[in-house]
Amino acid sequence: MKKNLISIIILALLIVNIVLTAIMMVSVLGTNKKTADLVTDIASAISLDLGEGQESEKVEMVSMADTETYTISEMRILLKKDNAVDEEGNVIDDKDHYALISVALSMNTKNKGYKTYSDLSTREDLIKGLINEVVSQYTIGQAKDNAQQMEQEILKKIQERFDSDFIYDVTLISPLYQ
Repeated sequence: MKKNLISIIILALLIVNIVLTAIMMVSVLGTNKKTADLVTDIASAISLDLGEGQESEKVEMVSMADTETYTISEMRILLKKDNAVDEEGNVIDDKDHYALISVALSMNTKNKGYKTYSDLSTREDLIKGLINEVVSQYTIGQAKDNAQQMEQEILKKIQERFDSDFIYDVTLISPLYQ
């Protein structure tokens, strides 16, 4: 009789355990679904803030067969003075510094702007002015450390000036700083 009573108690506890597990699963699944929806909403809001889906952020790959380069030979550009001071308030470096750079512009021959502006030799002085405008904003230390940022700023200025993205890459060729 004791064995049957213990078996009945174990059976009752097993049924209670199954019922409680079922209740817990239903409540957890409901909460899990709400959490998943919240995470999805946050992820979509973040992607909107980052500007994904905008055409201006689209990176276009241009094949080498469709690429033409135009090289602007060595330019000597006066860099911005570094206003760093020591503990006594004396200017550390009061010398003029220069950048000697050549620039290669990569053009997409399939772009409609290329047909209009393909002869850059007539506009070289304009482009040199834009390059000078960007590079002269940097000190010698900033120029050495931020070459890629300078290239991106030059590209942005050129694309704004021509109101076209037929020039899709700017490369600084062996820049020298003094």
